[in-house]
Parts: sequence; structure tokens; C-alpha cells
Amino acid sequence: MDTRTLQALGLAMAPRDHPLLYPGTWPADSGLLDGEGYLPLDRLTHADRTPVLAIGSNACPGQLRHKMAEFGVVSPIPMVKVRVTGLGIGVSAHVSRLGYVSASPFHAPGTVRELFVLWLDAEQLAVIDASEGVPLPYGNYRRVWLPSSQVRIDLADGTTLPGVFSYVNRRGVLHNGSRAPRTHPGQRALLTELLLGSARLRGLFGATPEEFCARARADRRLCERGTRLFAREKLVTVHGLERYVGQQSGSPGTGSSLSPPLT
Repeated sequence: MDTRTLQALGLAMAPRDHPLLYPGTWPADSGLLDGEGYLPLDRLTHADRTPVLAIGSNACPGQLRHKMAEFGVVSPIPMVKVRVTGLGIGVSAHVSRLGYVSASPFHAPGTVRELFVLWLDAEQLAVIDASEGVPLPYGNYRRVWLPSSQVRIDLADGTTLPGVFSYVNRRGVLHNGSRAPRTHPGQRALLTELLLGSARLRGLFGATPEEFCARARADRRLCERGTRLFAREKLVTVHGLERYVGQQSGSPGTGSSLSPPLT
């Protein structure tokens, strides 16, 4: 048995197929996603590729594999575990047609956590941009460049990146009741909390996380109603990264050439 396959490592399941597993299982350490395998990396930086910080399911190899396969992209993806200072993982202010409420970063000075940087070639970057709705004028996310002066990305070898790209929600994030962004606790816990707190949300999506996922999956109009309800019930706040939208620098994406799948 090959111990480096996604199946053997427990990394094969994708939240797009199993919404309550969002954000999916992340690797224990850096590696190279190559088809059905997760292999050792020979280096942590890749000057010919674009560094993109994975906040939610983009750090799940099973999800990445599905996204790439949707566009026929088979090239390997380096995934590097990093120490991030200055970001929290919040809750996007939209309901995804994949059946879950996804994650989005918010500015959190002093907060330290471990995340993954994906080093993407132009074709891979286009796929991820499309999956996040970047090419669409009203897509859910915008890809922004976060400089090291605001968000510090430290690698295991002591290298600090000059900055990194990240996807931020264009509508903002959900707050925790005191106008500060709430952190994403995982899908089942999140949906349980949201449904308990809103009779109108239960009216749209049912009383349980299972009902929510089943009703939301691929029902664009229902998801749009849920997204509008977040705003109408004043559950949304700013994420603190708005000033970086439109200030993209570094390696530009080519996602506008691809039609976005469900997000």
C-alpha cells in the first residue's frame, strides 16, 4: 500500500462533496500535491510561482484536486505550512451553493496561527481565482496582496515572505455579536449556532446543519436569499482588509479566462 496517497493520509475527502466537513482535512506538514499523492517537497519557496494563502478549503488536498480536475489541470501544487501573524479566520458573509458557509480572513494584529501557502503557476491560479468568483463583478471574493508589514508569513527555514495573496470576501464577514469578526469554528458548529440564532434563517434552510446543507446545495436563489438575510439581520461587519482590494501587486491572475464553477 502506498502510504503517500491522499486516501492513505486521510486527505481525499472534499467539502464540495461533504459540506459538513468544511474546511476539510489539512495536511500535517508541507508537501507536493501531485494527482492522488501528497509527496515530500524539495524546497519551500518557488520564485516562478505565485504565493496564495489558503484560509479555508483551499488547504484541503481533496478539495484542491477537485477544483483542478474541473478544468483539466493536472500539474503538481506545492503546499507549504507557514506561521502567519496578523490574520484571523472569519466567516464569509455569503451562503455557498456548495452547501456551506465558507471562511474568509480578517485583520487580527498579533494573532498567530499555522496555515498553508499554495505556490501556484498561472494555470492553477486561474482555476482558484475562478473558483472564488474573482473574475465576476459580483463574485464572492477578491484576491488581494497582503504585504509583510501587515501580515507576516514565516517559513520553517526562517524565511519571511515579502507578502502573500489571499482571498477576502467582498461583502465582509459575520460578527460575533459585539461587531468584532467571529471566528470560523468548523461547519457543523457554525451552522448550529447560526440556525439557533435566527428564526428567519431556519425558515429558509431548516433547523439542522444537515437540512441547511441539503437545501443550499446548488440552489442559487436560496443561497442569495440567505446571503441577503445575513445583511438584513445586521450580522455582517468589515474584515479590516478592505483597503487592499484594488491594490493588487505581484503576479497577476488570469482567472478572467475561465468560467467560475459553483461557489
